[in-house]
Amino acid sequence: MSQSTVVAPSLSTEQFEELYALIQNADRVELKLTVPEANQRAAVAELGLDPLEGQIRQVFFFDTPDLRLDAAGVVVRARRVQNKGDDSVVKLRPVIPTELPKSVRRSPDFGVEVDAMPGGFVCSGSMKNSSTAVAVRDAVTGKRPVRKLFSKEQRAFYSEHAPKDVSLDDLSVLGPIFVLKLRFKPAGSDRRMVAELWLYPDGSRILELSTKCAPAEAFQVAAETRAYLTERGVSLSGEQQTKTRTALEFFSSELAPTPA
Repeated sequence: MSQSTVVAPSLSTEQFEELYALIQNADRVELKLTVPEANQRAAVAELGLDPLEGQIRQVFFFDTPDLRLDAAGVVVRARRVQNKGDDSVVKLRPVIPTELPKSVRRSPDFGVEVDAMPGGFVCSGSMKNSSTAVAVRDAVTGKRPVRKLFSKEQRAFYSEHAPKDVSLDDLSVLGPIFVLKLRFKPAGSDRRMVAELWLYPDGSRILELSTKCAPAEAFQVAAETRAYLTERGVSLSGEQQTKTRTALEFFSSELAPTPA
């Protein structure tokens, strides 16, 4: 299913060694697959997914109109989650786990994750805040400063890696994206999976299937998941889309100045 599934035949020896080293020093691995739009209805039916069991989310990104944070490898995001509350994250990618400061690695709110999908992988470090003092809705509507969504640790992490002349309060709101997230255990499989349907304002959508596992079992889980999905006719060869990249490009284009 994921990059790890096709890692051996598709990556060079150097890339495979890089991926292996990243996995050994990560906290977790997430195996991901985006399903082409033409195949999404069939995949939903084959896996027995019920959208009414999904959790509703609103996702907001924060960046400059010309995506300077993205260019620096920094992702700033906040979410509103049905029946759960708001949260926020400041993410840096790519990272090399062994090069991160020990003080950051020791934080209970920081984690290193390798995301693997067909044809690629990335290692990221995320500083999270699961109980923001200010509601996301207040921040995105201008009632409260954006910086108030983030903890002291998150603001320090942001300051360390973002462009020095771009503060959190300088950022534009990119969003929202409407998301349905469904945790499920497909018939005939012992592994729990997650389906996320991201609905973009232009009518396009991304369906992502994923499963998380411990680093030590990443390659085994990848092979088993690939086999399971292949048996059920879920396409593994479609062009992979990243939810974040698609969202940033869509909303930044809306913020671009209109030619005279």
